[in-house]
Amino acid sequence: MTDAHTHAGDYDALLVLSFGGPEGNEEVVPFLENVTRGRGIPRERLKVVGKHYFHFDGVSPLNGLNRELIAHIEAELAARGLDLPVFFGNRNWHPFGTEAVDELTAAGKTNVLVFATSAWGGYSACLQYDEDIVKLRDYVAEKGYPEIRFTKLRQFFDHPKFIAEMAAGVREGFAKLSDARLVFTAHSIPTAHDAVGGAEGDKNLYSRQVAEAARLIADVAGVEDYDLVWNSRSGNPATPWLAPDVVDHMEALAEQGAKQLVVCPVGFISDHMEVVWDLDTELVAAAKEKGVEIYRTRTAGPSDAFSSMVVDLIEELCADRQPEGLGTVTVQGCTVNGAPCAEGCCDIWSLHKPH
Repeated sequence: MTDAHTHAGDYDALLVLSFGGPEGNEEVVPFLENVTRGRGIPRERLKVVGKHYFHFDGVSPLNGLNRELIAHIEAELAARGLDLPVFFGNRNWHPFGTEAVDELTAAGKTNVLVFATSAWGGYSACLQYDEDIVKLRDYVAEKGYPEIRFTKLRQFFDHPKFIAEMAAGVREGFAKLSDARLVFTAHSIPTAHDAVGGAEGDKNLYSRQVAEAARLIADVAGVEDYDLVWNSRSGNPATPWLAPDVVDHMEALAEQGAKQLVVCPVGFISDHMEVVWDLDTELVAAAKEKGVEIYRTRTAGPSDAFSSMVVDLIEELCADRQPEGLGTVTVQGCTVNGAPCAEGCCDIWSLHKPH
């Protein structure tokens, strides 16, 4: 922990901080320009890259799913008698985090908890949100607003409620496909970035946390044998990323005689584009060609259990309780005003930053 805890009553708002997504065809390319800023990708290439968004009329499910999550969190806060208004901001598209800061300032909020919509450690899943917080703090200063203190809630990859909800989805899958193989999948990242994620002596934090969550979910679901694969890789094909790819793995299992797969998107808290396109569209189409039936399990984000977990994280921080978790892999603490969780954690400044 990088700073002393404040008393529970001192926090006056919760900011749900996410990646963002377009909500119309005209927004796709500008959104992708934000995502890929600094990489020099031409607009014409982005139109090709954005094909999966155009397939859904330019609408990413992510903003709608986050608004649904916020409504559930607000209901859970109210049920527990906690007066903590919830605000919404994104990194790459409206409502931007800076827009949320404008709203927070107008409402007089100065001590804000941040829930980043990622369960994991590593650069893209954790440290980049810390960088977002630093940018929000800088924006506050540039606008001459009263100072806002931001405190990010911890990672939750092994929280009992997250694990139980994902395991329930796996059990539902096996009730439909009784002779299936269980396959977990998460967003791939370059292996070089995974290798430096984590504090000194505790590297590969992202991939190890994903593997631990998969182990825990399988255990709770009562499944002894499973595979962990990756999806949504992008960029230069010559750059090594976490593998195997989910489609490649499905094809390999099909060659071995597999006819049914229960696919659990362990790396995703909601059915956003990497789920509805990469899994529900591309994977399912490829599996159909191989005669393999896919049951893609549900994600935890829309559930009451997940919003209850978010409020548990708030109460845990306010009460200075030990993190509640089932696993044995590092759970990083909160960060204050964008400071890294631990010295040397996700220290990738000698590398090119990932997308």
